[in-house]
Amino acid sequence: MGIGKVPVDVSTQLEPTDKLQTSLDEKSNESAEIASKDDAASTDTAERVKGHPVIRNGEDVSKYLVSDRDDGDAALTFRSIFLGTIFTALSSVITMLYVFKPTQMQVSAVFLQLLVFLFGEAWAYGTPNPDRFSNKAIRSTLRFINSGQAFTIKEHVVASLIASSGNNGLSGVEIYAVERLFYNKAVTASTAILATFSISLCGFVLAGVLRPLIVYPAEMVYWSTLPQVVLFQNLHFDRAANKARLEKFCWALGIAAVWEIFPAYMVTWFGGISIFCLASLGAPTSTRTTFGRIFGGASSNEGLGLLNFSLDWQYIQSTYLSLPLKQQLNSWIGYAIWYVIVPVLFYKNVWDAQTFPFMSTSLFSSNGTRFKITSILNDHGTIDYDKLATVGVPRLTSTTAWGYLTSSLAMGALITHVIIFYGKGMIQAWKQANARTQPDIHYQKMLKYKEVPMWWYLVLFALTFIAGLVVNIKGDTTLPVWGYIISLLLGAVIAPFSCILYGLYGTGIGTNQISKMVAGAVHPGRPLANLYFASWSHQVILLAVNLSNWLKVGQYTKVPHRVMFFTQIYGTLLGAGLNYAVMTSIVTSQREVLLDPIGTNVWSGSTMQSLNAQAITWALATEMYGRHGRYFIVPLGLLIGAVFPVLHWALCRAYPRIRKWPINTTFILQYMGTTYFGNTSWLWSSFAVGAFSQLWLRRRYPRIYNEYNYLIGAALDGGSQIVIFILSFAVFGASGQSYPFPTWWGNPAGNPDHCI
Repeated sequence: MGIGKVPVDVSTQLEPTDKLQTSLDEKSNESAEIASKDDAASTDTAERVKGHPVIRNGEDVSKYLVSDRDDGDAALTFRSIFLGTIFTALSSVITMLYVFKPTQMQVSAVFLQLLVFLFGEAWAYGTPNPDRFSNKAIRSTLRFINSGQAFTIKEHVVASLIASSGNNGLSGVEIYAVERLFYNKAVTASTAILATFSISLCGFVLAGVLRPLIVYPAEMVYWSTLPQVVLFQNLHFDRAANKARLEKFCWALGIAAVWEIFPAYMVTWFGGISIFCLASLGAPTSTRTTFGRIFGGASSNEGLGLLNFSLDWQYIQSTYLSLPLKQQLNSWIGYAIWYVIVPVLFYKNVWDAQTFPFMSTSLFSSNGTRFKITSILNDHGTIDYDKLATVGVPRLTSTTAWGYLTSSLAMGALITHVIIFYGKGMIQAWKQANARTQPDIHYQKMLKYKEVPMWWYLVLFALTFIAGLVVNIKGDTTLPVWGYIISLLLGAVIAPFSCILYGLYGTGIGTNQISKMVAGAVHPGRPLANLYFASWSHQVILLAVNLSNWLKVGQYTKVPHRVMFFTQIYGTLLGAGLNYAVMTSIVTSQREVLLDPIGTNVWSGSTMQSLNAQAITWALATEMYGRHGRYFIVPLGLLIGAVFPVLHWALCRAYPRIRKWPINTTFILQYMGTTYFGNTSWLWSSFAVGAFSQLWLRRRYPRIYNEYNYLIGAALDGGSQIVIFILSFAVFGASGQSYPFPTWWGNPAGNPDHCI
């Protein structure tokens, strides 16, 4: 724990001759600074509008958007740990609530950051200064708790890091939810503790090993967290402008909070405004059903949501305000293909699509009824093949099968795309970092802080590995030790590719399916083993990405490496425990709704159903995805997807102009099917938000974009999420009893967008 030192004014201690020399030195420095600026101007390649640079790439970010200032203030203090702990609780509870919503969301990290700032500032100005007290013990105690001391940027980063890392252990908790819902069993306390510890932290070692590749280079921006970095520095380095910024933030948050009551509770039609759905009122049932599948999307698994606009910010969120345009363009191309392919699959009856619901992540029998998982399991939770022969192999909806296929395609494309397009650059970055010659100014500034020794990461990995061994040897996971080891190795192979993509684009692709695919191949007939295998494997990837993300924030804001390491571990373990408690409450109180294939516009078990469906189907890998299986194309998608970047590269060689197009086949393939369940009415609203922010505001008004784009987005996120948190427990039934708003035209009994 510590506090920042007050700088001493040494000018009063200089002799006259020293002052003269100092004056000469200052003039010399000024001349050098002017010359340096002239040199920089001569090499300045920035695109400017009205004198303000337009941010295009990582080099622009380092030069023009993120300051390299380092005040040398303390980072690990009582205040930073306390605030981080409190807001980890808020973040974990809200995120766990959204796991059981029609669309899964996480609490806006920027919103948490601003909440931490407000409370940190209140702590600084609302507590007494230690110097007012003569008693030495009181002064020491007050200094320890940071009473009356300025809230510094590094304290702010640490507290926000702890709060945001509270959901790193979410994957393990989701497994326990699946076991409770579909297998009628709850894990023992020892299994929950050890498995959560192992799953939550197993991937940190990779981030440590890969730092030179995925953190140090300037191009590794991690765009989705750039709003936080900019906001950290704006709030602490430009105090004079704080009042005006915070006033705008508070107004936006208040308006968003009041507004959210309407689309979320009183006027749910605002959550899905579709002209086509309204036009179909009074039409024949067959017509309305078709319109609902194509244009409906306000309820879970209702339809594709084509031209369906939502005014419910809890689903839109500010993500598209920060993601770079190159990522958004690829996602738009993918969604355009998705709108064409999915209806074709259904109406051409591919995979007997019309026998089952249009959209659902549940499993079904061949006659269209919901498939009962327990009908093919024995008492040990593994597949009973005699029962399977009687009941039959489960079936998927066409949208789910297509979602699985596009995930495989994207996974295959990820590896070849990174190797072909980024391979040389990554090798150069690794060499530069090992030689400590990485040119990024922020990396160079961090060289004065002690790095985290590699043996720290290795010791942490050894502890998590041993905990996992104990769970799989003594617990009821049905996953053998050798399978556990393979899961970790698989994650270690995929993680570098996922981290590179995330660092360059600010978002990644779903890699969970390849874990389930391998698990099904090596552990046939064991759905629970598949779940645990996939969780460990995927967490290696996810945690490597998350820790690298925050290490980059630490590099930008000059927080010591070792502080980042310890606080990430603390926040992860704290959040996992809170997630488990909230999950238990919701699964107990909303069990029937969560088991329903459709769900409601308030609660949905789609995420848990999808996890279980994948575990069951991949446990039947030979029967469902084998050479003679109905869905053989899904694993084959890995090989097919790997070809697309090769074709892209060949076209770039043949037609050099194509190189200027920001095409990334990995993202296109991913977004061709990523939204195969849940609420879809927010898609077109997010397209509009992204186009407004990245195509118009960023390029036409860069000053306003840099100052307010992220700030207002965070306020809108925060206002909507606070209200959803309150409504979930007050009227939506998270605590057991629900109080629905009276039915009327704006809050219909059926789908909110009035589609059938």
